Amino acid sequence: MSAIAGILVTAMVTPALAVTGIAANNSIGMFENLPSYIKPDALAQKTNIYATKADGSNVLLASVFEQNREEVGWDQISPFVKDAVVAVEDPRFYSHGGVDVAATLRAAAGNALETSASGASTISMQYVRNIQVQKAEAIQDEAERDAAYEEATKTSIDRKLKEIKLAIGLEKEFSKDDILLGYLNIAPFGGRVYGIQSAAQYYFGVNATDLSVAQAASLIATVNAPNDLRIDEPDNVADNQARRDKDVLPAMLKEHKITQAQYDEAIATPVTPNIQIQSTGCQTANEISAGFFCDYITRIVKNDAAFGPDEDSRWNNFKTGGYDIYTTLDLDLQAAGAAAMNAYVPKAGSGFDLGSSLVTVQPGTGKVLAMVQNKDFSDDPEVTATNEGASAINYATDYAYGGSTGFQVGSTYKIFTLAEWLKTGHSLGDVVNGNPGTLNLAQFRDSCTGGNGGTYSVKNDGGAAPGNVTVSKATADSVNLAFLRMAQKLDQCEIRKTAEAFGVHRADGGPLGENPADVLGTNEIAPLTMAAAFAAVANEGTYCSPVAIERIVDASGNDVPAPQTTCSQAVDPSIAAAMTTALQGVINGGTATASNPNDGIPHFGKTGTTDSEKDTWFVGASTELATAVWVGNVVGTVSIRNTDIMGQGGGNVRHSVWKQYMTDADGKYGGTAFPTAQSSLVNGVKVTIPNVAGMSIDAAQDAITSAGFDFQDGGQIDSTRAAGVVDSTSPSGSATKGSTVQVFTSNGQLRTVPNLVGLSPEAAKSAITGAGIGAGQIVFDGPSSGNAKVTASNPAAGEPIRAGSDKLRVTTKG
Repeated sequence: MSAIAGILVTAMVTPALAVTGIAANNSIGMFENLPSYIKPDALAQKTNIYATKADGSNVLLASVFEQNREEVGWDQISPFVKDAVVAVEDPRFYSHGGVDVAATLRAAAGNALETSASGASTISMQYVRNIQVQKAEAIQDEAERDAAYEEATKTSIDRKLKEIKLAIGLEKEFSKDDILLGYLNIAPFGGRVYGIQSAAQYYFGVNATDLSVAQAASLIATVNAPNDLRIDEPDNVADNQARRDKDVLPAMLKEHKITQAQYDEAIATPVTPNIQIQSTGCQTANEISAGFFCDYITRIVKNDAAFGPDEDSRWNNFKTGGYDIYTTLDLDLQAAGAAAMNAYVPKAGSGFDLGSSLVTVQPGTGKVLAMVQNKDFSDDPEVTATNEGASAINYATDYAYGGSTGFQVGSTYKIFTLAEWLKTGHSLGDVVNGNPGTLNLAQFRDSCTGGNGGTYSVKNDGGAAPGNVTVSKATADSVNLAFLRMAQKLDQCEIRKTAEAFGVHRADGGPLGENPADVLGTNEIAPLTMAAAFAAVANEGTYCSPVAIERIVDASGNDVPAPQTTCSQAVDPSIAAAMTTALQGVINGGTATASNPNDGIPHFGKTGTTDSEKDTWFVGASTELATAVWVGNVVGTVSIRNTDIMGQGGGNVRHSVWKQYMTDADGKYGGTAFPTAQSSLVNGVKVTIPNVAGMSIDAAQDAITSAGFDFQDGGQIDSTRAAGVVDSTSPSGSATKGSTVQVFTSNGQLRTVPNLVGLSPEAAKSAITGAGIGAGQIVFDGPSSGNAKVTASNPAAGEPIRAGSDKLRVTTKG
């Protein structure tokens, strides 16, 4: 066959060789020196991203493709398609050896006066050309890709020689049916539609196996000039039908592939497209509010070395690899999240750049079960530039995964100081000072950076001054100063390390800050990160990194390793149990009471509000689900709290969204009680507070600190003790070791009323002035001389009275 082909090629190209000065007897040598084998590569196929329903069925979120192709087997293609392509393109396909001798001779005669080699392309030769085009299109470098494509498609003698030689080699390696099947799967059908299955679905809305004679002939007509005869463009329909009726159907009849009746019926059938739009990309998933989750999946692929050595290679492999990706998305939770978000947060029209995100992570698995935001996903710059309700930025994720650079998380970050507090032997029952004040930054220890100097003036939310509070109370009420004073007793570096153990990191990829202000949540973090951290608390202290892909299957049906969660112990289970004890107080009577579903399922959580109320958060969990809700400014500093959002104060929106969503989520997943915390971590070890009444302030400080407490000068108070000596402490009696004990000194302003009952008025005056109470403060109710006797006093005997100002009323009877 090679020899025959060489002779035929010589005859076909002799005129051109003569013109160019090449000897005719060189042609066979040229032919023999060409490569003889081409291996079909795996075809570029679309990748599908799925969510799985509770009944196990799959729901397509989106398809991502460079070429819309779904490769099918021989039995999945209608016989009419196979017959049509053979009849019109290569009637002797099943009898030649890759080159049609008769057709080539006719082409040689036709080209006798031309300098090109046209015509006579068998199906095998066309398949070779498509394989070469496919190989060219797979090249990543643009210049190399363009050069390879030009080489594969140029009209030239050497290309025709190469196709003939490779077609002959192809026929030696593959059966006729395999070659025909390969051709039908690789062939372009216009635009981004490739392969007979995708063409059937796109143009007619049916599978390739169900194509009628008329439909099959119309599609095969298209392959002659894919972009000129594609029927999704109305202007092309008439030309497509003309080729179908004049070329394809007559060829099928002539080759006895269809009967006269089938021919007549097909000719009488107009070409009627039934276009099924096959959009590429995650905009499709907006139909079930999952566009941003879908985009997150694509970003995981771009960041995973398993898909290629660099991001461009990974993305190209993803778009062309024909993967089926099954995700962790729970469609019920996704729908519940979208309903809650739509009910309380508008997509547009707020007057400022309002953003909101809800994301749920399953404790113990790290599975991302829901991811919703108050925008529709679009990566089209023209759409996002003109539609306020659309965005390409995923508010839930890190910058590297299509997200923003994160948002300050406010007091939700306090849980890491709480964890470090408990790890270092403190308890929830410890008492700390929660009043506003100016803190000495040099008193904040940092074993990593060495700490800072200067001062830091801080206030509580709303200007609250709660005094000494337990750590439990400070957590429930989110007392800023209490947590800062807790941090003063800890190592700022260790607080950061504890946060990192919970998987916490900045969304922009930078290192976490560990300044005292960071205790109050100034690091900018993604909602997904915070949801995963709270899931670790619910999971008895074990952190599992977020994972969004359950399974990946390649185009051949083989499982491909999917990214896996990595679990590690962030804190001891006993510490986690104590954390949940404190954090349950937040939702049960604390700052997040409005978030409580009150559905019988235990929950814990933490609120967060940043400076100027720019960002508001609630992150909470049951034993089964951890959910973060953020409502805030995408850009700008509009106060969320002072803004009306869809009829309610903006500060309450996070609670409304979380409560509605978790009520629905609890109905599906339920939840159990959290583990009981150890008494020592809840109540601490009680230690007797020294009785320092009557001591000097310096002596009292020594006694208090020696007993293991933190000393705090509470200032002067009204007291009957001598000015400058200690009057009392708060708390008194006993407290957990390490608690703050305020020591109050006397201002010497109070006097003790003596017992005056039974005394004469004169004797009473003498007793009163002898007690240090001025005579001018005495008011007699009754006779003040003679035989009268005192029957009562107000204040009564033993009670204090302020010297020089308060009145002492003395009741007498004559």
